[in-house]
Amino acid sequence: MPDRRPSRMIAALALALGLCTAFPGAASAASRPAPGPAAAVQVPGPFTEPSFAATCTWHSFGEGEQPPWWLALQNPLCVEYSKRDITFDNGGALRFLLAEPSRFAVALLTCRYYQKDHWSVQATTGAVPYVQWDGQYWWDRTARHAGARLTHFRVDGTPVGIGDAVAALRPRYPEIAEVLATYGEESGESGTTVGLGFDLACATAG
Repeated sequence: MPDRRPSRMIAALALALGLCTAFPGAASAASRPAPGPAAAVQVPGPFTEPSFAATCTWHSFGEGEQPPWWLALQNPLCVEYSKRDITFDNGGALRFLLAEPSRFAVALLTCRYYQKDHWSVQATTGAVPYVQWDGQYWWDRTARHAGARLTHFRVDGTPVGIGDAVAALRPRYPEIAEVLATYGEESGESGTTVGLGFDLACATAG
């Protein structure tokens, strides 16, 4: 059987690069210094929880469930979505697509936002998912940084993540492995924190 570790490592590194550019303004913020102590994180770094996480009141929603409009007024807004039934033979994929616009809408204007979700995309009920993961994504436009972390990431049942690249590199390239390990240690794990640009609307939000 061919050794799939190199292809998994390449996929994991590509995933990490994608996470580093997952937020508006992240690339420009990372390339230039910004004045003031609020811009403490200006280059991609390891994933951390947001400073407001301990104050979150979590709002949980099931498959295809749309959040009420008034959640857009929450600061911070902390939501958790179940997206495990993105399935093509039972209408789950359609319910997912119909719910997503309202989920985006309540988040767009929020200065401090934290989302957790649980994804699984498959053709039929009970089939091996094409892709699945558990996600954490947040931004703090007042403090000017954001983070994303994927765990249990699998493609056709195969784990893919920075953690898998670390495991493949560690025997022969331990120094590189240790650097990457700060971005994901476990199989199927990748995460990062990035800087955001200045947002006047959230500059004084408390």
